[in-house]
Amino acid sequence: MEETHGGEGAGGTDGAGCPATFRRALDGHTTVTLAYADEDGPQACAVLYAAGTAADGAPALYFVTADTTRHGRALARPGARVAFTVQRDGQEWSALTGLQGRGRCRRLSGAERAAGWRVYTARFPFVEGSDRLRAALERTALWELRPDWLRLIDNGRGFGHKEEWRA
Repeated sequence: MEETHGGEGAGGTDGAGCPATFRRALDGHTTVTLAYADEDGPQACAVLYAAGTAADGAPALYFVTADTTRHGRALARPGARVAFTVQRDGQEWSALTGLQGRGRCRRLSGAERAAGWRVYTARFPFVEGSDRLRAALERTALWELRPDWLRLIDNGRGFGHKEEWRA
């Protein structure tokens, strides 16, 4: 069974109509595997993320990575897009849940970075609990991933159950 949901911004870019089931699934995980391409070809990396809501109501994932990493350089390119997956390791196939998605990343600065940082540290309070870790991450770029397509997989609702959402 496959259901398709269009947000209020279906076909647009606001994404504020993302269904609660998708938001709960994003909130329920902490690691996203990003897939991207650069001049050396395709690559993937896993980063910790905190799910949040952007100022316009759209879903957003916030993560930290240095501009000097391969993926940081690739994400900084104008118009760069990523594909991604979110799931827990070690799940039984009959209860497998997770998300697949596509979207754009951008480095945050100023007030947007401060807002994203609050979301990130609320999800990972140990960052604020360590002066050394906090100082290191505060010097590192904070990124926002804005999904424009999500597929929720939930085998607990039936093998192969999928729902899709587009911004």
